[in-house]
Amino acid sequence: MTETNRIEYKQELTKEVDIEKEVVAFLNYREGGIIYIGINKTGRTIGIADVDGDMLKLKDRIKNNILPSALGLFDIVAEEHDGKNIIKIIVAGGSEKPYFKKKYGMSERGAFIRSGTAAEPMPQKMIDELFAKRTRNSISKIRSNRQELSFEQLKIYYEEKGTPLNKNFAVNLELLTENKEFNYVAYLMADENSNSVKLAKYSGDNRVELIENQEYGYCSLIKATNNILNKLELENTTSTKITSKERESQRLWNPVALREAVLNAFVHNDYTTEVPPKFEIFDNRIEITSTGGLPDGLSQEDFFEGYSIPRNKGIMRIYKDLELVEQLGSGVPRILEAYGRDCFKFSDNFLRMTFPKSSSSVIGSAIGGAIGGAIGGAIEDLTERQLKILELIKANNKIAYREVAQRLGINNSAIQAHFSTLKEKGVIERIGGTRGYWKITL
Repeated sequence: MTETNRIEYKQELTKEVDIEKEVVAFLNYREGGIIYIGINKTGRTIGIADVDGDMLKLKDRIKNNILPSALGLFDIVAEEHDGKNIIKIIVAGGSEKPYFKKKYGMSERGAFIRSGTAAEPMPQKMIDELFAKRTRNSISKIRSNRQELSFEQLKIYYEEKGTPLNKNFAVNLELLTENKEFNYVAYLMADENSNSVKLAKYSGDNRVELIENQEYGYCSLIKATNNILNKLELENTTSTKITSKERESQRLWNPVALREAVLNAFVHNDYTTEVPPKFEIFDNRIEITSTGGLPDGLSQEDFFEGYSIPRNKGIMRIYKDLELVEQLGSGVPRILEAYGRDCFKFSDNFLRMTFPKSSSSVIGSAIGGAIGGAIGGAIEDLTERQLKILELIKANNKIAYREVAQRLGINNSAIQAHFSTLKEKGVIERIGGTRGYWKITL
């Protein structure tokens, strides 16, 4: 493996190694790139003694020594090559070019671009032209119309990851404009906003008969994302096909691809239009539509190859902090593994992903374990809603009526009626009274 226009090797990390120069060059390069620490120029793996220490140093140098901020545009991960530990820095092409080393400013000494296998000084004329074209409608630069914002939901999610937010979180997460006012990223992450996120479900293959219209917005974008993921996980039941030899079980949609599509829609949506992503379930497919075509400078071929130009680096950074998003550019390849390029439809203003439902003949809903082994009989007589209740019970046998009602979007009395039916059919029973649990008896 040799160096290319997108791959750079560094044998070790020292003060003399100008890592900022290499990162700046890739930020200014349309396709971004990858820097390996612990591999020499010939491609031989040398390894690194203190991976954790070097990763911390790298993050600190990239965070503090480059402008505009590169947060949300790079990943640093540890890998093993030839039995030795190395570090991999993944850099996306940025949308606020030109990027430059803070020490030298927007000059030929501070701005670089990838040329072949080297980081070359950027000519002043190019610097001036890029600065003139710099994206100025970034949501991190747009002032929130509301400045009285609270972030309790966001704080809870960070606490769950063991990284509680301190009093300087708005600065650290870049939720402020240059004038120290809350920006549009802050508005989207706030406990209350006007960002409506809807999930619609139709009977049939078109939009004629709407049978469910759930609202998951008006809250922190992180909470809305998790609510959509939970809802689609509930909808993504397991279909079962009986053959002469065995029972074959399959989810209605590939769960990895579906999750990546949801996250891609939320992270890369063009919120400057004030139109959020849309989620629709049909009898034969799921459609996920996000606003905004491909970012400037990213072709469809680049997109399919996994090159990344994050439209909303502030949102990307938070989603990465909360481990919703993994490495930059990893989402689309995961979707392609399951559904291929035909599932994507591009237009100037929208990007739509369509996932067809599994073609397996559904004899019953295999909910796993005991339920999956009881296909037929009482299971065949249950409604779709009751099968979903069984899924929830399997995941949490102490679940309360109120939580089931909230998860399914129907009232408590309807839920209690479904539970009564399940008990009458001998599918479930209550063990231990009000403080007990539900037992699936099939």
